[in-house]
Amino acid sequence: MSHALDILGDPVRRRILELLADGQRASGEIVEVIAAEFAISQPAVSQHLRILRDSGFATSRADGRRRLYAVAPDRFDEIDAWVGRFRRTWEPRFEALATEVARGKKARREEDGQG
Repeated sequence: MSHALDILGDPVRRRILELLADGQRASGEIVEVIAAEFAISQPAVSQHLRILRDSGFATSRADGRRRLYAVAPDRFDEIDAWVGRFRRTWEPRFEALATEVARGKKARREEDGQG
């Protein structure tokens, strides 16, 4: 199995997944957007869709003459696990930021006499 980040390293495939994140789409819709944004052919877009499907990032099903694609969320677990290894390096910074924001809000309330 290919490493998830190798698959997602391609900007076309990332953009396709962004389109699918809002819900399933017909392959024709995907081709229209991707061909316009990246100036690539329909066969090239179809190749990217096949890679996403074969690697487990997307699913497809026939709907009459159309083929509908959707995100397959399970494969994103691999990415989450990889990112999780680094999460501990930035979480304390976000916690410190949240503390400072809360302090600032409290100070503004006190200045406004809301106490």
